[in-house]
Amino acid sequence: MKNSPKTKPSKSALRQLPSIQELLSDPDIQESGIDSRYLKQILEQEVNEMRARIQKADTEATLTREVVRKKILTSSLRRLKKLQAFQLRKVINGTGIILHTNLGRAPLADTARQHLFEILDHYCNLEIDLDSGKRGDRTSLVEEIICLVTGAEAALVVNNNAAAILLVLNSLCRRKEVPVSRGELVEIGGSFRMPEVMRAGMVKMVEIGTTNKTHLKDYSEAITVRTSGILKVHTSNYRVMGFTQSVPIEDLVNLANHHKIPLIYDMGSGVIEDLEDWGFSHEPVAREYVKAGVDVITFSADKVLGGPQAGIIVGKKRYLQKIKKNHLLRALRCDKLTYALLDATLRLYLQPRNLKDTLPVAKMLNQTRQILFERGNSLLEGLKGLPLKMELKETDSHMGSGALPLEKIPAVAVSLMPENISVTQFAKILRINDPSVIGYIEKDAFLLNLYTIRDDEIPLIIDKIRFIFANN
Repeated sequence: MKNSPKTKPSKSALRQLPSIQELLSDPDIQESGIDSRYLKQILEQEVNEMRARIQKADTEATLTREVVRKKILTSSLRRLKKLQAFQLRKVINGTGIILHTNLGRAPLADTARQHLFEILDHYCNLEIDLDSGKRGDRTSLVEEIICLVTGAEAALVVNNNAAAILLVLNSLCRRKEVPVSRGELVEIGGSFRMPEVMRAGMVKMVEIGTTNKTHLKDYSEAITVRTSGILKVHTSNYRVMGFTQSVPIEDLVNLANHHKIPLIYDMGSGVIEDLEDWGFSHEPVAREYVKAGVDVITFSADKVLGGPQAGIIVGKKRYLQKIKKNHLLRALRCDKLTYALLDATLRLYLQPRNLKDTLPVAKMLNQTRQILFERGNSLLEGLKGLPLKMELKETDSHMGSGALPLEKIPAVAVSLMPENISVTQFAKILRINDPSVIGYIEKDAFLLNLYTIRDDEIPLIIDKIRFIFANN
């Protein structure tokens, strides 16, 4: 069988591949400052990729040795530059979504940042009791303040709310049955679903009721000698409207007490202060459910609470003691940095009237359209003279991360239509810049929602946009 006509030029082109030593001697490669071990590894990978393309008789089959060498060096230098840059970096959020999961959710308070720097620069009392000088317990670092602001008997912190509910179920209901309403089998983001979390917690989920209606008798009839708890999930990321019914929490408390099993409530977003005080619809507040008699409650720290990523468990001491003894806790516990940030954030709640000034999320939620129009006019003023069609327009913002899913927050956006480059390219250049500026495209225009943009970020945006037009 005769070879394909493309085989011969491919074999010939393979001889044009430079040696690793030749590539290593290139001045630009040498100036990268990266150890030769890693340079060699990257260059070998790039050469192998070029070899694979040549063997497929791609366009490289007819290229000269110098061109092949330059192609390999160019791709290698691009990788080296990316490798030396921080991959987690600052982003200016122009999406209007306050708790944007992809953008790190809640921005943190100044006091949290200051306390973090102090802990970063020194050793800390993560697991030492300073009074006795003996080994301490990190779980006690923020327990008192969490109990104070929620009214709970005991508290525990793990690395996120999914971990919290996993640990609770595994500790209290392992290898037993747990009834939960079909209307509460939520997906909590990133394709993590409550049924999978329950399965990972090694409990048998018993679905009760229907998507839109669950009655007390559904719970009661599902309880058997194998039942070890009742799970209630707050559907914070969606609402079922119309012909619906759910069981009041007080009735579930009575049912659980009657059968001497714990009522476990996943609050989701984690509200400590009533959002009605800030002009929004009521969301469940942790203290309400503690007072109602719920045995164990879990919620996130990095959503409405405004802290770092963490899951908070509060409830009755007898149940928390059992949860704290679970060996899974070591795998799910938080580090000193999370505790530093959470400790500083929680202390802001000791003065709830000042939250609008001290907590970034609360401050953002109290912006008016007048403030946003003033911010927008500053941006437009700084962009005068550029080949851009610009206007301010009223729009809406959203809380994000599953909180207040039906709440539309009045906002203002800047609409930008570049004249000499496509809006898609314009958005991409801003996105890959440093700092990255992320907005959204709507009706052939690039929009920046000013609700989630800070005043001190406006000059940065102006500089980035002016740079784009100066180089295009």
